[in-house]
Amino acid sequence: MVDRTTTVALSTVESSVYKTVQALLKEMSGQSAGEKGLIRWSLYKKLEANPSCSVSLIRVLVKELEKLMQIQQTRSDTHTIPVLHTIYYAVMQSGVMIPTSVYQTLYECMMKLLILPSPYSAVALSTLRSIKMEMTTPGSLYHRRVTTEQNLTNELVTLQEKVFVLADPAVFSAPLEAAVRTHLEVSSFLRDTSTVERNMVLHALQTGLGTTCQSSRLAQALEALGEHMVKTYFQEVVLAVEKSVKHGAGGRANYVNRLQHIYRDILTASKEEQTELDHSSVFNTAMPYPKINFHLWKDEEDLWNLLATFAMCCSSNSTTVDKEEKDKRDSVRSENSRIKRDLKENNLDDTARPASISPSFTRRNAVKPKKTARKLSLMSEKMDVFPGGSPLFNEDRRRHTARVVVLGDDRVLGRLATAFHSIRERESKRLILTKNLNLRLYYIPVTDAAPSLSSPASPGENEGRLSLASLLGRVDPWYNGNINSLGAAISKLAGKQSVHREPPGPNVFLLDTLCYYLRCGTQPVNLPLYSVKMTRSSCDDVAEEVFVAHLEVDIPEFRHIQKKSTKEPGVRRKKSTVSVFGSVISVSYTEISLSKRQVVKGEAPMTCGMVITSEPAAVTSGKDHLTVEFHSVNPGNNTTIQTQNISIKALQHRTLSVCLDKDSRRTYTDVQRVIISPCLKPGCSVGSSSEQELLFSKYRDKVLCLPINTFTGVTP
Repeated sequence: MVDRTTTVALSTVESSVYKTVQALLKEMSGQSAGEKGLIRWSLYKKLEANPSCSVSLIRVLVKELEKLMQIQQTRSDTHTIPVLHTIYYAVMQSGVMIPTSVYQTLYECMMKLLILPSPYSAVALSTLRSIKMEMTTPGSLYHRRVTTEQNLTNELVTLQEKVFVLADPAVFSAPLEAAVRTHLEVSSFLRDTSTVERNMVLHALQTGLGTTCQSSRLAQALEALGEHMVKTYFQEVVLAVEKSVKHGAGGRANYVNRLQHIYRDILTASKEEQTELDHSSVFNTAMPYPKINFHLWKDEEDLWNLLATFAMCCSSNSTTVDKEEKDKRDSVRSENSRIKRDLKENNLDDTARPASISPSFTRRNAVKPKKTARKLSLMSEKMDVFPGGSPLFNEDRRRHTARVVVLGDDRVLGRLATAFHSIRERESKRLILTKNLNLRLYYIPVTDAAPSLSSPASPGENEGRLSLASLLGRVDPWYNGNINSLGAAISKLAGKQSVHREPPGPNVFLLDTLCYYLRCGTQPVNLPLYSVKMTRSSCDDVAEEVFVAHLEVDIPEFRHIQKKSTKEPGVRRKKSTVSVFGSVISVSYTEISLSKRQVVKGEAPMTCGMVITSEPAAVTSGKDHLTVEFHSVNPGNNTTIQTQNISIKALQHRTLSVCLDKDSRRTYTDVQRVIISPCLKPGCSVGSSSEQELLFSKYRDKVLCLPINTFTGVTP
């Protein structure tokens, strides 16, 4: 017989949860006037404080999914992402056993979502896989996530994870840096290995045994045990979880039986006298914070150094299986070690060939297969470097994970693009990081530009500095509501720090939102990179760079004309008196027409500069391309074209000034010629047509993209 008091309490909780979910969906529709992100944060904090309400939350969310499936509108797809991620987080965070009937209803509903267009079906599939694993092994999502984040390595779970937060010094002043560092490094003080292991044992037993587990009594028994005993039971829980995950649905019965044995052993081992406790309560086992490593990104090599140090640390803690695999590879290679050493020496100079064999056959048979095999092997490994699927299934490939979060505006993404390209170039020559690390990139937009109330153009100016953040927000509204809105809160931290010299307590909103982004932001948006080759007029050296969003070219002599043309656009100006004899810039490009036919053109317009903006396919729903705005000496003659390749050359003994991604630190002067084209993946352009390489032709000559993780992502 169901207790009426319990039924009333459940209905009250479900009603409260329903109102919060509706407020969350209204926020997604732009109908909420409050600060974005707070509703989601308050809902999740309520879930952490009262784990038993997770079942009610899941029921409400399943009903919302069923409604969304019936409403065949664009709005339904927009609401699908918040509901899916909230379901995933509720299942992972839940500290109670979720009834089989709820799981079954949820599973059937999730299967219907797979008919949605991409990327919604991709998020649904990722969530479905996680829920299926949780159905067979309750508590496994929480267990694996916490084990990896806290680096609780053991014989069965060897994966490690590290979070690096890199802030752009151009945006972060000293007070802002100190404030953000204080808020993020709170995670170090809130971490205790013994407490984490105790809570993980408690969480596994609560979710696996359900009502048969007396949570309060178990928590008291665990507190009475010493650290050594807690670690022993933790290892037993790890073994039970991993065995159950490995065996799938067939291993659930054994899993529950093993948990019951552990539960009885803990109560027996505890010699503390059990006090009278509330047996109906569920103990709070909120997920602990991972360690956050905060750095100012002062030097270009900082990212490589951080990743290399982490990779070396992971290599020193390699598992026995890794050593066995290495020994097998070494034994196979030992027979041809002398040949490989010779090939390595010959690789330094491709022109060195034996005289007894003709050059064409020597290069093909002796050197080329070695380089080709290495590059094709590299390609196969790189296929898994930036997957867009579930982190629990794609990251579990015997590689550790480095999560890099950059804070700043378009300039910091430009620096990240340069560093990312440099890493890929190094990896194309020798695998150092790729074989050990999964690299995940995240972006939180922060600007140092203060909005002006007097100028109506100021929002556009701020959006110009945050053009990529605006792009990601258009692609992913859930990212826009939770991460784009976080930038404004971060910018205000310096002011709050100065007002309150001694803060009353740690504000965990920033830390909570960052952790949520790291845990649920698994779907990448690929931003294409473009290669820039610049020839200086003073020498023949060619400077090679990459950019991700914006490139500006101007002639220093005509810079004042551009400033006049952009200043006070509504005011009528006098006709310019600048006299220019002939063309000052020669350009050639391949224009992309509306019919999607490419027409090669060569023109020399009377331009004093140009602005080139990247338009990713994620926004255009077509091909990646560049939008080029030609700024004419006479503003009325400004033109715009779309292209993927463009060459710019200065005439009449003039020189160009080139600025990449709006970053004055990446400005090149005295430039005679600029060639812009899509940046190809280093090491993946194999210039041969052998039968073996034709099999990999679809992986060759691919454009290198910067994968920024979001909640929705865009499937290519």
